[in-house]
Amino acid sequence: MTAQEPQGFSQDDANVRRLCALSGVSRASFYRHFEPKLSAREDAELRDLIQKLALKDRHQGYRRITAGLRRDGLIINAKRVLRLMREDNLLSLRTRPFVAATTDSRHGYAIVANLTRGLIPTGIDQIWVADITYVRLAESFVYLAVLIDAFSRKVIGFALDDHLEARLAIQALDQALAARAPPPDSLIHHSDRGVQYASGDYMDRLKARGIAASMSRPGNPYDNAKAESFMKTLKAEEVNGKLYANLEDARRQIGTFIDALYNRQRLHSALGYKPPVEFEDEITGRSKPQTNVATTLSPN
Repeated sequence: MTAQEPQGFSQDDANVRRLCALSGVSRASFYRHFEPKLSAREDAELRDLIQKLALKDRHQGYRRITAGLRRDGLIINAKRVLRLMREDNLLSLRTRPFVAATTDSRHGYAIVANLTRGLIPTGIDQIWVADITYVRLAESFVYLAVLIDAFSRKVIGFALDDHLEARLAIQALDQALAARAPPPDSLIHHSDRGVQYASGDYMDRLKARGIAASMSRPGNPYDNAKAESFMKTLKAEEVNGKLYANLEDARRQIGTFIDALYNRQRLHSALGYKPPVEFEDEITGRSKPQTNVATTLSPN
């Protein structure tokens, strides 16, 4: 073995590498040739399963398709799934949406510091993240406010309306408070510096429930990355390509996406490829929030 050759390198490896180089074939293709082959029927059945999953939701990538197959008991390699999806033209749809302004941080309300920097939640209801985005109708815009549990990625409150007043964000907050009822002094609420979240009515709601307010630094989307990630998913997998008839139609379809698909069916890589509701069900009782935020959040 020479100094340039990795440990375990053999003469057979050198011969294979030399032959592959001469023939213009990759070593991966060479070794794949000797792997056990699926029968034509088994291959067709695998393609059929992949097609059903991909066509059920054209926004799923090959990693989520692979995770779905594995959850059904199949032993499958992600690269094989990617190759078959390419061959069958089933790669996920991704589009770049138009961006409308939803945040106005030029206001006279007090701005609070970012309390979440360097903190990683260890259980549910320790950090909630909030954000607002637009949804385009045929001839106008409506606006969606959401609250997400930073640990489980579950959407715990949302509201959709045709205005950007503080009561839109308050409606989503009230829904989350009713659903979760966090104990006082156990929770950080993180948002951008928008007027909706800095308003007196919103801050009074948080203070009355013993919830610590936290805000992102100006011009830094990474401070609220989990909320931004959900909005990106919502646009890519639900909103883009849809033409909602009116506000009520948008409420119905987006509500169904959040409640039935995102929270209960969509596999999240950060949760071990589990949906948020299933993930929360598994950790409930084993990862309850404590009464002191400073001790329940671990430093990054």
